[in-house]
Amino acid sequence: MLVVHPAVAAVKNRNMIIDNAQSYRDKVITLLAAEKLPVDDLPELLTDFVAAIEDTTIIGVAGLEIYGPYGLLRSLAVSPDHRNKGIAGKLLGQIETIAALKSLKELYLLTETAPAYFTQKGYQKITRSDVPIVVMESSEFSHVCPVSAIVMKKTLS
Repeated sequence: MLVVHPAVAAVKNRNMIIDNAQSYRDKVITLLAAEKLPVDDLPELLTDFVAAIEDTTIIGVAGLEIYGPYGLLRSLAVSPDHRNKGIAGKLLGQIETIAALKSLKELYLLTETAPAYFTQKGYQKITRSDVPIVVMESSEFSHVCPVSAIVMKKTLS
């Protein structure tokens, strides 16, 4: 049986499943590194991370870091051979479901390459000064992502 985030059931799509990423930590790191996303500051436990798995291969990942009533979306990546198949949207949907179940008010993210994608998903560009201090103190905001990264926010209902 699949083990997923306690609040979210596994999502199955043909040969692909979305599962909690903890059991796949090394493979998640390999995918993130290949996509040039930060891995040094990943939490030891990937409790609020989800992975898309096809057969035994990690083809996508997304993570959520929680800071009080706010969430930070990080590490959303899909391997090049599996892009444009809706996988990122499914991963993002799972993260947003986890955030809602944890009663988070807003999700924030930093991106250098995908602002148009996130705009289509309901995120709005904001300035760093609009980000709550507790989120600004995260490693992503404080020293991992460049200051040139675009900041985006989505209010959860």
